[in-house]
Amino acid sequence: MKYIVENWFVIVGLIAVCAAGGYAVYVFVKMPSDKQLNKVREWLLYAVTKAEKELGGGTGQIKLRYVYDMFVARFAWLARVISFEAFSMMVDEALERMKKMLESNKAMQTLVSGEAGEVNE
Repeated sequence: MKYIVENWFVIVGLIAVCAAGGYAVYVFVKMPSDKQLNKVREWLLYAVTKAEKELGGGTGQIKLRYVYDMFVARFAWLARVISFEAFSMMVDEALERMKKMLESNKAMQTLVSGEAGEVNE
């Protein structure tokens, strides 16, 4: 009992964090399936852009594995449901979107080429 009285703020904080996490999961699960997939597709666009920036061109299978590892870390529950083939198709869609963005957006080209935010000494 003394432990609870002395550490009540820690217990309340843990309860608040658990409640917020539970609510976030509840809201995500209750969203229609299309909205969930759109969020995943938007995240995949980010992931393939990051992979392109970090690994460069000509490393397709390595980038796919890099994005898949990021996906498993971010959406572990979804990785159990979606097959690797379906994931690969979603990545291909994200790559097409990224290529279109690269063609039309100079800031995106700068970001992927690694010139954004670099300081020349």
